[in-house]
Amino acid sequence: MEVLKYLLVIAAGYLLGSISVSVCLSVGMGRDVRKEGSGNAGATNMARVFGMKAGVITLLGDMVKAALAVLLGYLLLGDMGLMAGGIACIVGHCFPVFHQFKGGKGVSVGGLLSLMIDWRVGLLVFGSFGLFAVGSKKVSLGSICGAVAITVGSLIFHVSTPRLILAIVAMCLVIFQHRGNIKRLLNGTEPDFKPKSIKKTENA
Repeated sequence: MEVLKYLLVIAAGYLLGSISVSVCLSVGMGRDVRKEGSGNAGATNMARVFGMKAGVITLLGDMVKAALAVLLGYLLLGDMGLMAGGIACIVGHCFPVFHQFKGGKGVSVGGLLSLMIDWRVGLLVFGSFGLFAVGSKKVSLGSICGAVAITVGSLIFHVSTPRLILAIVAMCLVIFQHRGNIKRLLNGTEPDFKPKSIKKTENA
């Protein structure tokens, strides 16, 4: 029975993660976000291509699916289920079965996971992200620093072992997904974040 619960949590977490809000939203708007901007299926590229409103909707949608995956796992199996559901969800988000395994970089899901691990860890993660993203005008740098903060915060606040494992996996996956950004940051070629400005046009 326990094994079946784990299988359910992992399958549900991965399938929820595989629902790419950015792809669904952009295709519904007549374009595929993966073919524009940076080519990434995440909230940042949605904001870059379609404007901040689309970016925020994508961010919130990704966080909702992560919350559902983690809550299901926790209700069925406690902290072990929280870990299993969280890992499955962020893997699904980055490598979605519904979208040719081309997904986001795990930042929005990772941010929600940090809050579920411990609200204090979440504050540290979001604070680190905001400080470095705003200070450098590069969302990628803020994302990488936020990823590191999820593990550092989990160690500082002595979370349970399953939650710490979730934090480490999330950190490693987010950093791995940003490997191209890291190269550009080191080379000084990473562009600043500039969301698309949506202007209303009047009929003549």
